[in-house]
Amino acid sequence: MRQLLICCFLTLALSPVAYAQVDFTAQISKRQLGINERLRLEFSMNKDGDNFVPPSFDGFRVVAGPSQSVSNVYVNGKRSFSKSYTYLLTPLKKGKNVIGQASIEIDGEVYKTTPVPVEITAAVEIPKNPNDPNYIASESLHLVATLSKSKVYINEPITVVYKLYFDSKVRPSDVNPIDMPEYNDFWSQGIPSRRTIEREMFKGKQYNYVAWQQTVLYPQRAGKLPIAPLSLDVQLDVPTNRRDFFGNQVYTQVSRTITAGKRTLTVLPFPDKGKPTNFNGAVGNFSFDVKTSKNALNASESLQATVEVKGKGNLKLFSLPEMATPSALERYDPEYSEQVNTTLSGMRGSIKNTYTLVPQYQGKYPIPPIAFSYFEPKAKKYKTLESAELVIDVLEGPKAATPIVNAPNAAKVAVPNVIGSFQFIAQQTSFIPIKQLPFFGSTLFFALLAFPVILLLLYFIIRSQTPDAAAIARQQKVRLVKKFLGKAKKNMSDASAFYVSLEAALHNYLKARLQIKTSDFSKEKMQTLLSDKGVERDTIGLFIQVLTNCELARYAPTSRSSMEQDYETAVAAITQMDKQFKS
Repeated sequence: MRQLLICCFLTLALSPVAYAQVDFTAQISKRQLGINERLRLEFSMNKDGDNFVPPSFDGFRVVAGPSQSVSNVYVNGKRSFSKSYTYLLTPLKKGKNVIGQASIEIDGEVYKTTPVPVEITAAVEIPKNPNDPNYIASESLHLVATLSKSKVYINEPITVVYKLYFDSKVRPSDVNPIDMPEYNDFWSQGIPSRRTIEREMFKGKQYNYVAWQQTVLYPQRAGKLPIAPLSLDVQLDVPTNRRDFFGNQVYTQVSRTITAGKRTLTVLPFPDKGKPTNFNGAVGNFSFDVKTSKNALNASESLQATVEVKGKGNLKLFSLPEMATPSALERYDPEYSEQVNTTLSGMRGSIKNTYTLVPQYQGKYPIPPIAFSYFEPKAKKYKTLESAELVIDVLEGPKAATPIVNAPNAAKVAVPNVIGSFQFIAQQTSFIPIKQLPFFGSTLFFALLAFPVILLLLYFIIRSQTPDAAAIARQQKVRLVKKFLGKAKKNMSDASAFYVSLEAALHNYLKARLQIKTSDFSKEKMQTLLSDKGVERDTIGLFIQVLTNCELARYAPTSRSSMEQDYETAVAAITQMDKQFKS
């Protein structure tokens, strides 16, 4: 009998604890889905908390969310509370995946969800129902990659244009890129597109289309080179069979992820027949010019000599031939400049090396001809252009003691010292004392002896100045306030995420300043505690008004101007309260 009474007592005593147990879970709409389907993920809790941190969503892309909902119901005098964060995800690859843990802070404790396994299968076929919005969207939207050529030589330009086709009865309302193509083995440059709507035949039917992305490519090696596809997430307005009060057709919004098929380009190598020895990869149609700023000058004066290539081709992808000059002309490293414009047809413009030459002696010095070779794809052959010989006439100046050989300038190198030759005069001394004190009893000895004592003293000083746990917790809360305010400012385009971050910032501020728990956040208690701390009534009113707006935003739509006003009010209230708090 006594044991029975003890069991009953323990059951009654522990039942409130079980009732107050925190429940924080993650739920998904399905355990298995196709790669072309969407997954609904909901994190729910039975007690309010702060500092919600979602998982990283590896293998998924967030299409929408987090959307927040709160339910607070009283039935027969008992309170039933629930709060949830909901995400809409789309898978990025097939196979088994795991949605990681989310975390939240409730009454000072951190709770985490259990990881959720998900299996991603191949694309699921959509039923062919002409009244189904998803079927209409799949048949009315296409993304196609078009190439200007299918076969080119190395460094010959091609253009890839990604066209978004859509039927006239549907309307794309929002388009976002998912996977941007990586053009391996290509030099690439994007060309801005006006993205105006045009019409053309596609699959035997008139479609609207937009040139969504266009890029110029220069292949860098021969072979079959794949061009990576582009993936887009499209929000599409699809018509339904319903009409509104005024007789206008009602549209529903459908999300679709579309991908352009992978394309392959055949790249031909350069022909070996007739290839010049000085060919360095220039492809196109060019002109070549070498000239000097003056042909006659005095010694120690300077002139500029330019080597320039103009035309249409891969101007940014090859080096200009080097100018050779006589040794009597001092030559400085060239200054490179370019004026190249890249359009859908490729590069066009000019590149130039400008040399500064300074003659040292009187006389006439020839600059030998320079040859430039390139490959012309249309003619399928090499061409070589050669400049004329230039003569520099140095009118006045010293005469060379020995005849000047018109050999090319060579780079200056250090002359090694051979055995038996004179050593260079040393510019610095390196004395070594003849008499040296022993290590024992030296300054270094006593410094090393005192070093451990000094470290020990520093340890006790730092330890005595270490702030207590409460101060550390308060600093962490202040950092969280700044973090969530920054996150709220970034989420101005998403009202739900904005107000979640703003409310978290305000709650963390109160927890840092008043040392209270989330469960104690009643407006009456806040007013009393803030007033006791010396905060003025008007400032308290501003703070509570922003908190109220955060709660109302869960149930009613809001505008960007309202969000900006609430953000500025929150920052102003926090700033004023910091000044008014009693120390």
